[in-house]
Amino acid sequence: MAASELYTKFARVWIPDPEEVWKSAELLKDYKPGDKVLLLHLEDGKDLEYRLDPKTKELPHLRNPDILVGENDLTALSYLHEPAVLHNLRVRFIDSKLIYTYCGIVLVAINPYEQLPIYGEDIINAYSGQNMGDMDPHIFAVAEEAYKQMARDERNQSIIVSGESGAGKTVSAKYAMRYFATVSGSASEANVEEKVLASNPIMESIGNAKTTRNDNSSRFGKYIEIGFDKRYRIIGANMRTYLLEKSRVVFQAEEERNYHIFYQLCASAKLPEFNMLRLGNANNFNYTKQGGSPMIEGVDDAKEMAHTRQACTLLGISDSYQMGIFRILAGILHLGNVGFTSRDSDSCTIPPKHEPLSIFCDLMGVDYDEMCHWLCHRKLATATETYIKPISKLQATNARDALAKHIYAKLFNWIVDHVNQALHSAVKQHSFIGVLDIYGFETFEINSFEQFCINYANEKLQQQFNMHVFKLEQEEYMKEQIPWTLIDFYDNQPCINLIESKLGILDLLDEECKMPKGTDDTWAQKLYNTHLNKCALFEKPRLSNKAFIIQHFADKVEYQCEGFLEKNKDTVFEEQIKVLKSSKFKMLPELFQDDEKAISPTSATSSGRTPLTRTPSKPTKGRPGQMAKEHKKTVGHQFRNSLHLLMETLNATTPHYVRCIKPNDFKFPFTFDEKRAVQQLRACGVLETIRISAAGFPSRWTYQEFFSRYRVLMKQKDVLSDRKQTCKNVLEKLILDKDKYQFGKTKIFFRAGQVAYLEKLRADKLRAACIRIQKTIRGWLLRKKYLRMRKAAITVQRYVRGHQARCYAKFLRRTKAATIIQKYWRMYTVRRRYKIRRTATIVLQSYLRGYLARNRYRKILREHKAVIIQKWVRGWLARTYYKRSMHAIIYLQCCFRRMMAKRELKKLKIEARSVERYKKLHIGMENKIMQLQRKVDEQNKDYKCLMEKLTNLEGIYNTETEKLRSDLERLQLSEEEARIATGRVLSLQEEIAKLRKDLEQTQSEKKSIEERADRYKQETEQLVSDLKEENSLLKQEKEALNHLIVEQAKEMTETMEKKLVEETKQLELDLNDERLRYQNLLNEFSRLEERYDDLKEEMTLMVNVPKPGHKRTDSTHSSNESEYTFSSEIAETEDIPSRTEEPSEKKVPLDMSLFLKLQKRVTELEQEKQVMQDELDRKEEQVLRSKAKEEERPQIRGAELEYESLKRQELESENKKLKNELNELRKALSEKSAPEMTAPGAPAYRVLMEQLTSVSEELDVRKEEVLILRSQLVSQKEAIQPKNTMTDSTILLEDVQKMKDKGEIAQAYIGLKETNRLLESQLQSQKRSHENEAEALRGEIQSLKEENNRQQQLLAQNLQLPPEARIEASLQHEITRLTNENLDLMEQLEKQDKTVRKLKKQLKVFAKKIGELEVGQMENISPGQIIDEPIRPVNIPRKEKDFQGMLEYKKEDEQKLVKNLILELKPRGVAVNLIPGLPAYILFMCVRHADYLNDDQKVRSLLTSTINSIKKVLKKRGDDFETVSFWLSNTCRFLHCLKQYSGEEGFMKHNTSRQNEHCLTNFDLAEYRQVLSDLAIQIYQQLVRVLENILQPMIVSGMLEHETIQGVSGVKPTGLRKRTSSIADEGTYTLDSILRQLNSFHSVMCQHGMDPELIKQVVKQMFYIVGAVTLNNLLLRKDMCSWSKGMQIRYNVSQLEEWLRDKNLMNSGAKETLEPLIQAAQLLQVKKKTDDDAEAICSMCNALTTAQIVKVLNLYTPVNEFEERVSVSFIRTIQMRLRDRKDSPQLLMDAKHIFPVTFPFNPSSLALETIQIPASLGLGFISRV
Repeated sequence: MAASELYTKFARVWIPDPEEVWKSAELLKDYKPGDKVLLLHLEDGKDLEYRLDPKTKELPHLRNPDILVGENDLTALSYLHEPAVLHNLRVRFIDSKLIYTYCGIVLVAINPYEQLPIYGEDIINAYSGQNMGDMDPHIFAVAEEAYKQMARDERNQSIIVSGESGAGKTVSAKYAMRYFATVSGSASEANVEEKVLASNPIMESIGNAKTTRNDNSSRFGKYIEIGFDKRYRIIGANMRTYLLEKSRVVFQAEEERNYHIFYQLCASAKLPEFNMLRLGNANNFNYTKQGGSPMIEGVDDAKEMAHTRQACTLLGISDSYQMGIFRILAGILHLGNVGFTSRDSDSCTIPPKHEPLSIFCDLMGVDYDEMCHWLCHRKLATATETYIKPISKLQATNARDALAKHIYAKLFNWIVDHVNQALHSAVKQHSFIGVLDIYGFETFEINSFEQFCINYANEKLQQQFNMHVFKLEQEEYMKEQIPWTLIDFYDNQPCINLIESKLGILDLLDEECKMPKGTDDTWAQKLYNTHLNKCALFEKPRLSNKAFIIQHFADKVEYQCEGFLEKNKDTVFEEQIKVLKSSKFKMLPELFQDDEKAISPTSATSSGRTPLTRTPSKPTKGRPGQMAKEHKKTVGHQFRNSLHLLMETLNATTPHYVRCIKPNDFKFPFTFDEKRAVQQLRACGVLETIRISAAGFPSRWTYQEFFSRYRVLMKQKDVLSDRKQTCKNVLEKLILDKDKYQFGKTKIFFRAGQVAYLEKLRADKLRAACIRIQKTIRGWLLRKKYLRMRKAAITVQRYVRGHQARCYAKFLRRTKAATIIQKYWRMYTVRRRYKIRRTATIVLQSYLRGYLARNRYRKILREHKAVIIQKWVRGWLARTYYKRSMHAIIYLQCCFRRMMAKRELKKLKIEARSVERYKKLHIGMENKIMQLQRKVDEQNKDYKCLMEKLTNLEGIYNTETEKLRSDLERLQLSEEEARIATGRVLSLQEEIAKLRKDLEQTQSEKKSIEERADRYKQETEQLVSDLKEENSLLKQEKEALNHLIVEQAKEMTETMEKKLVEETKQLELDLNDERLRYQNLLNEFSRLEERYDDLKEEMTLMVNVPKPGHKRTDSTHSSNESEYTFSSEIAETEDIPSRTEEPSEKKVPLDMSLFLKLQKRVTELEQEKQVMQDELDRKEEQVLRSKAKEEERPQIRGAELEYESLKRQELESENKKLKNELNELRKALSEKSAPEMTAPGAPAYRVLMEQLTSVSEELDVRKEEVLILRSQLVSQKEAIQPKNTMTDSTILLEDVQKMKDKGEIAQAYIGLKETNRLLESQLQSQKRSHENEAEALRGEIQSLKEENNRQQQLLAQNLQLPPEARIEASLQHEITRLTNENLDLMEQLEKQDKTVRKLKKQLKVFAKKIGELEVGQMENISPGQIIDEPIRPVNIPRKEKDFQGMLEYKKEDEQKLVKNLILELKPRGVAVNLIPGLPAYILFMCVRHADYLNDDQKVRSLLTSTINSIKKVLKKRGDDFETVSFWLSNTCRFLHCLKQYSGEEGFMKHNTSRQNEHCLTNFDLAEYRQVLSDLAIQIYQQLVRVLENILQPMIVSGMLEHETIQGVSGVKPTGLRKRTSSIADEGTYTLDSILRQLNSFHSVMCQHGMDPELIKQVVKQMFYIVGAVTLNNLLLRKDMCSWSKGMQIRYNVSQLEEWLRDKNLMNSGAKETLEPLIQAAQLLQVKKKTDDDAEAICSMCNALTTAQIVKVLNLYTPVNEFEERVSVSFIRTIQMRLRDRKDSPQLLMDAKHIFPVTFPFNPSSLALETIQIPASLGLGFISRV
C-alpha cells in the first residue's frame, strides 16, 4: 500500500518530542513522494513543519484509529510501534484506571500507588474457570491460565514477574499465590495455603527494605514452587532465593533503610522478652541510622513485628528459635557499633571493655578476648609457616562489616531453609507452579558488580522470553498452515557469550581473583585486550581506563571496575568464623555447618546480593579435594550456576510473563511519566514482543469475525455461502498487495497497518452510507416539511383572506354606524356643551354681576364713609387749623394789640389829655347800649316762653313725681324683697359658686373621665383592632398550624409508614440474614457431614482391603449400616435390639439445636414418667386400702360395689356438669375482663351465685334420688337373699307367715339402719366434695375480689397519670395479665394433655384386657354347647372395608421399604405416571400407623431411615437436577403432611373433618419437622448448586456474547489473548439455550408437584444467578461495554421477562434480581456528556454501586467511530454526585449468594384413605389399614 494512500490530509501521526517522548499531530495536506517537509498541526493548536530525515526518509509513525485505542491487548493495535503502545497504556492507566494490559503473552502491570478493590475473593471467583481472553487483563487471569494449563496439559508452569524496584513485583507475585491458595481448595491439608501466604511477611521483613524508589523493595530474587497433588490442590511449596543484597546490612544511602527486621526489633525493644537484647532506638546503631530515615510513613514497625512473629509461629518456628534469630540480629546491630583505634598505620586496637563488643559476645556466646583479638588481626599461611599479622583500622572495619554481612546471609539461608521445611509436604508432588519474583534491568550513574549480575540474569531471561515468543509465533503459523518466513528479532546470545563464555567477562574475573596480585585495573586491561574492537557489544569509555560498556538488549550500561574483584571474592576471615563456631549459643553453630565446604557457602557478594540455591535434603558427601575446589568458587561462578539451574527449570515449564512498570519516581497515584515508562518498556522486552509481532502478521481474524466486521465492504453478489471464500474474494479487491495478508485454516493474518486501513475503508463506507442516508432522509424530511408547510400555508391563506373579508365588511358596517353615532353624539355633545356653557355663563354672570354690585356698593359705602371721615377729619383739621390759626391770630392780635395798646396808651395818655377822645368813646357806648337793650327784650321773651314751659314741666313733674313716689314705694318694697332676694341670691350665689366649683370639678372630672373614656375607648378600639388583627393572625396561624399539623400528621403518618415499612424491611432483612446464616450453617454442616463420610469411606477402603473371592454385600444395606442417624444420641440400646451398635469412633456429632431439643424432650418424658409412677404407686396404695376395708366389711361388699359404681357414674356426670359450668364461668369472666364486672351485682357475680344455687339444688335432688335408690336396692337385696338361701318354697311361705309381725319390723329396722349408714357415708362424701367445691369457689371469688381491688387500685393509679402514660400503663398491665393467663392456660393444657394421654393408655390397657376376657369366655364355652346350637347356612353380604389412611408394615420390612421407596426409586417414572408426592404420602401413612400403635421406636426408626436414605440418594445422584427436585418436592410434602396432621389448630384450618380424624394421636413430631425442614433447606441449596452448574456455562455466551439481534454489535479487532490455547472447542450457547433450560427446570419442578411458592423461590434464584454472572462479566470485560451491547442485553432481559409472564411468575421477585443488569445496560445506552446526563444517571442507577457505575463508565468502549468515549471529567462529576451514597465498595455481585428459602405451609386436599399403592413400586409387603 503506497504511503500516499495513508499519509493524506487529516491523517494523524506521531512525532518525537523531548518532553512527552511522542506527540500527536495531524497532516494539513497530502504527502507526495519526494516531499521533504510535512505540514503538521499539533494538538495544542500550533502548526509545525516536520522535516524528514534526508538519509532514511522515514515517515513518522501513523496513529491508530480511536476505536482501537484502549484495547486490552496491545497486539490488537493495527499499527504496532512504540508510540502506539505508550499511548494505549497511558489511556488505559490514566483515563480508564486500568493497570493491567496484555501484550501478546505478556501481562503489563503498572503500579497505581493506590489500593484498588480488584483483588477480593469475588474477583477471584469471577476469573476462576474463565478463558484468559474472555475477561479483562488481570494477574488473576494469568494465574488461572497457568493453573488451567497445569491441569490440562499435565505440565509444570512458571509465572515470571520482573520489573524495577517499586514497580510492584512482590505484590503481583503475592496476588498470584493468593489466587492459587483460594482456587485450589486445599483446606483439608492443614491450611497449607495459609502457610504459603504466611511466608510473605517473614521474607519481606528479612529481605525487603526502604529505598528511594520503593518503601518495600525486595532486595533479593526468589522463585517459589507451589506444589499440587493429583487433584491439583496445594500440598506444599519450596522457595529458592537469588542475589541477596548483603551490602545493605552495613551501608544505606541517603533516605534509605536497612532491612525491615532491624527496625521492627528496635520498635519492640521495650517488650519484656527483648530486654536481654539490650536494644534501643534505631538511631543508636550505626547499621540503622546511616540513611537518616528510620521511619516509613503509615507503617508501624511494632505491629509489623507482631505479624512477623505470628507468621513464624504459623510456619512452625518455635519461640526459642525466634528468640535465637532475634539474638543474632541484635548481635549484628551491636557489632556495627564496635569501634577501632589506630596504633599506627598498619595496626589498630579495640578499647578495653568495649561495651558494644561485650554485648555482641554475650549475645553470641563467644569469648570477648578472642573475638577482640581476631577483629584486629589476621592469620597468614605460607608454604612453610603460619604467622599472625595486625591489620589497619580501615581493614578492621571492612572485616567487621564482612563478618556482619556473612552472619546475616547465613541467618537468611537458615530462615529460608526452615520456611521450606514448614512448607514441605509428605504427599508426593504431582506438579507445580513456580512464581519468579526477580529484579528487572538496572542502570544507574554508577553501576557495579550487583548491576552486572542483575543485567546478566535479565539477558538470560530475555533470551528465554524471545525464544518462547518466537516459538509461539511459529506454532501459530504452522497451526494455520501459513508459509513460515524467518522473522528477524534481536538475539542476545552474543551478549550472553560475552559475559559467560570462555574468556568472557566472568571467566576473566574469576581468573583475576586467583592471581595473588590481581587488581581491578589489571582485570580491566585484560578485558580491553580480549574484547575491545573484537566484540561489537563491548566498548571502552573515552575518559576512563577503569570502566567498560556492554550493549545490553535494553540499553548501553557503563560498569565501574572498582570493587569487582573484592565483591567476587567475598572475603571473610576464617578465624572469626571459627570463633563463632565455638559459641555456646547452640543456634549459631547451626548457621555455619556447611562452612567446612566453603567459608562463603551461599556465594554472597560482600557488598551486593547473594545467589542462593535450593537447600538439599541430604548433605552430600565428597572428598577433601572436592571441598577445596568448591571452596575456591567465586560469587560470579556460583551465580552463573544458579542462573543456569533457574533457566533449566523455566525451560522445563510453560512460562507466563508479568512485566511490572513503575509509572513515576514520586509514587504519585495514577500519574504517568512517559519517559520512565518508555525506559522500562524497552528494558522489559515489551517493545521487543511488539517488534516480533509487527515483523510478521500481528493482526489475526477468524473468517466469521472478519465477515461480521467488514460485511459493509461487500456487495450482495460478493456474499457466498462459504464464508472463507467470501473473505478471500473481498480481500483480493480491497488489498491489492497479497503480501499484506495470508489465509490460514481458521484465521486471516494481516500485517501491521492493514486492519487500520480496513477500518478506514469501513469508516469511509459507513460515513458515505451515513451521508447518503442523511441526504435522503433530510431531503425526504424537508420535502415532507415543504409539502406540509405549503398545504398549511394555503389553508392559512384561505382562512386569513376569509377572515380579512369578514373583517372589512364588519369595518364598513361599523364605519357607517360610527358616522351616525358620531352625528348624534356630536350633536348631543355640542348641545350638552352649549347648555353647560350657557348655564355656566349665566351663573358666572350672576355671580359676576353680584360681585360687581357688591363691589360697587362697597365702593359707594367706602366713599360715603370716606366722605364722612373726610368731613370729620377735615372739620377737625379745619377746626384744629382754625383753632391754631385763631390762637396764632389772637396771639398775634394780642401781641399786636399790646403793641398797639401800648401805643394807644401812649396816645390815650396823650389824648386823655384831649376832648375828642371822650367823644369817640360816647359814640360807641350808645350803639352798645342799644344792642344790649335789644338783647334784653329778646331774653325777656325767651324767659316768658321758658316760664310757660317750666309750668308745664312742673305739672308734668308733679304727676311724674307722684308716679315716681309710688314707684319708689313699690321699688322700696321691691328693694326689700330684692334685699331678701339678694340674701337668697347671695346664698344661691354661694351655692351657685359651690355648684359651679362642683360643676367645674365635675366638668373637669367629666372631662378627665371623658378623656379617659375617650382614651380608653381609643385604647379599647386600638386593642380591639389589635385583637382583631391578632385574632386574624392567630386564625391565619391556626389555619397554618392546622395545615401544618395536617401536613405533619400526614408526613408523620407517611414517615411512620415509611419507617414501619423500613423497619419491616429491616426485620425482613434481619430475618433473611438469620435464615441465610442458619441455612449457611446447615450447608456447612452438610458439607462437613459429606466430608466425614468421604473420609470414613477412604479409611474403610484403606483399612479393609477386599480379599480375593470376597462376596460383595448389598450396597444399600452396607451403606445403611454405615450411616449415622439423627436419633443415635437419643435412642436407647434396648429400643433397637435388632440393630448392631456402631463403633463409637464412627459416630458423628449431631446438630446442637436438635440435640438440645431432644435432650429437653427426654427430660420432660422422664418427669412425666416419674409423675405417672407416683400416680401408679398412689393408686396401688388406694387399692390396698380398699382391699383391707373390703376384708373388714365383707357383709356390705356387694352393696358398696354397686354403690361405688353408681357413685362413680354420678360423680362423672357431676364432674362433667361442673366442668361445663366452670367453663361457662371462665368464659363469662374472660369476656368481662373489667375490674368492676366482678363486683356484687355484676353479671359474673350473678352467674357465680346462680351456679352455686343450682349446685345446691342439684345436690338436694341428688340426695333424694339417692335415698329412693338406696331403699330400692336394700329391698331388692333382701328379696334376693332369701331366694338364694331358701330352696323350698313351702318353707319360705311358712317363714313368711311366721315372721309377718316380728320379722318385718326387724328386717325393716336392719334395712333402714344399713340404708342410713350408706346414706350417711354418701352424704358425708358429697358434703366433703360440696365443701371442697364451695371452698374452691370461695377461693375463686376471693381471688376475683382481690383482682377487682387490684384492678381498682391500678385504675386509680392510672387516672392520676397523664393520658400517654395511662395508655402505656394499661397496656403494660393488660400484657402482664394476658401473659399470666396464657401461662396458666398453658399449664392447664399441659396437665390436660398428660391426663388425656394417661387415660388413653389406660383405655388401651382396659380394651386389651377386655379382649382377652372375651377370648377366655369363648374358650370356656364347652364344645357340647356349640354342637347343640342349630347350624343354618347364612348368606353373609361382604361389606366394603373403611380404610383409615394408614399403611401397616413389619419392623423387619423397614429396610426393604426404604430401599424400594427411596434408594432405588426412579424419579422420572414416578413423576410421569403417579400422583405428585406419592412417596411422601406413603411414608406418612406408615408413620401414622406406627403412631396409632403407640410404637415410638418404630416411628423413630422409620423417620431416621427416611432422612438418611434421602441424604444417601442425594449424595449418590446429587448432580442430577431431576433427582434433587424430586426429593425436594417429596421432602416438603412429607413436612406439610406432618404439619397438616399434627393436631395443631393452626395447621387444621383447611382440613376436612375426615382429615382431622387422621391426625396423629400419640406423638408430637415437631422436632422431626425441624429436622425435615433442615433437610429440605440442604436439598434446596443442592438444587441451586446443580442448576448453577448447568446454567453457568450458558450465561455469558447466551446473555453477552451471542448476537440475538443480528448486526447490531460489531466485532472489534482482538489481540493474541483471544486465541490462546485456553479456548476449548465448545458449542456456542444462545439465549434460546437458556430459555430452553429454564423451561426444562420449570417443567420438571411442576411434574414433581413442587409447591408454587418454592418454584418461585427457585426461579428467583436462577434469575439472580443469570443477572449476577452477566453483570460480573460485563464489569470485567471492556469489549462488552458498548452501546450496541447494552441494547443486546436489554433485549435479552426482555425475553427473560416474557418467559416470566408466560409462566405467571412475575410476582416471584425474579425480575427485581435483574435490576442491576438492566440499569447497567441502560447506563451503556444513555447520553454521557452533560451535567443533566450525570444527574439522570445518578437517579437511574440506584441498584448499582458507585464502584460499578464508575467501572462501567471507565470500560465504555465505542465499537464504531461514530460513538464517543466517556470523558474523564464526566466520570469525576458522577463520582462527586455519588460521594454521599452509602453502598458497598465491592465491585462484583456475589454470584454464589443463595437467598434464604422458606417453606410456606401448603396443605393437601388429597384424602389419605383414597391413595392406592401401585405395584410398580414393589411395596406388596405393606397393607392398607
